[in-house]
Amino acid sequence: MGHREDLLEGAKKCLAEKGFVRTTARDIVSASGTNLASIGYHYGSKDALLTQAFIALMEEWGEGFQTGLGADSAFPDRFRALFEGVLDRHEETAPIWAASLEVALNRDRMPELRTLLAASQGEGRKGLIAMMTGVREEDITEGEVRTVGAVYQALLNGLMVQWLFDPASAATPEEFTEGMRQVARGFNTAE
Repeated sequence: MGHREDLLEGAKKCLAEKGFVRTTARDIVSASGTNLASIGYHYGSKDALLTQAFIALMEEWGEGFQTGLGADSAFPDRFRALFEGVLDRHEETAPIWAASLEVALNRDRMPELRTLLAASQGEGRKGLIAMMTGVREEDITEGEVRTVGAVYQALLNGLMVQWLFDPASAATPEEFTEGMRQVARGFNTAE
């Protein structure tokens, strides 16, 4: 592995242990066994490196659910399977969710980082649509990303925030799926 990959792995480790705000360039260098100059050379800045590390962690997280989501499954089954996977891995991924909240809550102190993460939201939404529908990401339209993807992202983020605050009161996958059924029924009766 070269310095670029070592830095990325070190940054992922730091995100999980310290989050965005408390991670310093020296922490990353220590965790990666590289040097300070490597960060600028390979990523431009510590924030850009941390953003890439965050994106990589989220992609790894998403790939962990692909096997449980059968392409031929009915939508409610895919929905429940996604949220079962999310909650089954909540202990492992909690630091990543906490780090993303850190960025949101410190948006004025970290505008560059917020901009970099905001730019990656579309890809995350596309990935969620693909997981939920079985449609290939390259076939998903920008309109779907901005509508359906935004809803899936809000549901996912909301469930994780509930879990971070109080795991005991957070909805189970079955409750979450039933809640969505009831919401959908409400929309269907309004038409």
